[in-house]
Amino acid sequence: MTVVDAEMYETILVPTDGSEGALAAADHAIDVAGRYGATVHALFVADTRMSPISSGMDREDLFDLLEGAGGNPTAPVIERAEAAGVAAVEHVEAGVPYRVIRRYVEDNDVDLVVMGTHGRTGLEHALLGSLTERAVRTLGVPVLAVPIDGARERAETGDGDTGDKSGVEDGTAT
Repeated sequence: MTVVDAEMYETILVPTDGSEGALAAADHAIDVAGRYGATVHALFVADTRMSPISSGMDREDLFDLLEGAGGNPTAPVIERAEAAGVAAVEHVEAGVPYRVIRRYVEDNDVDLVVMGTHGRTGLEHALLGSLTERAVRTLGVPVLAVPIDGARERAETGDGDTGDKSGVEDGTAT
C-alpha cells in the first residue's frame, strides 16, 4: 500500500477560454482539488496578439470586453468549484497566453496545471502548435492534459460520473 501526500496539491491552475475542453479540464481539476483540499485557480488570458486587446488594458476593461463578447470564461469554472465545495479564485489578464501562464505558475506556487487538449497531430499540430504541449515542456510542474474527445465521449455515453477514479481514499492508494 502506497501512502499519498495529502498536501501534494495545494494550488491547481486551470487556464480556460470557456471552451468544452477547458470545462472538461476544470472538472478534472475540481475533482483533484476536492481530494486534496486544494484551491482551484481559473485563469483566462486575453491574447494581446489579437485585436482589440492590448497589454495596457486594466482588469475592468478586460471584464467589460468579455461581457460584450458573451461573458467571463472563468465564471463556469468558479461556479462548478463552488458547487463541489472546492475553494476557487479567478484571474483575468491580457498578454501572451503561454507567458502569462508560466508567470502565474511561478508567482502563485502552482503545484499542478490541468489543461484540455485537442489531440491534434501531423500538419494541423505543426501549423497550430499546442499551448498544452508547450506547458508540458516548459512549466516545471506537473501538467495534466485532458483530451477533449474523451470528455465529449464520456458525456455522450453518460459515463462521466464524478466517483472515485483514482483509487485514492483518505490519503492512501487502494
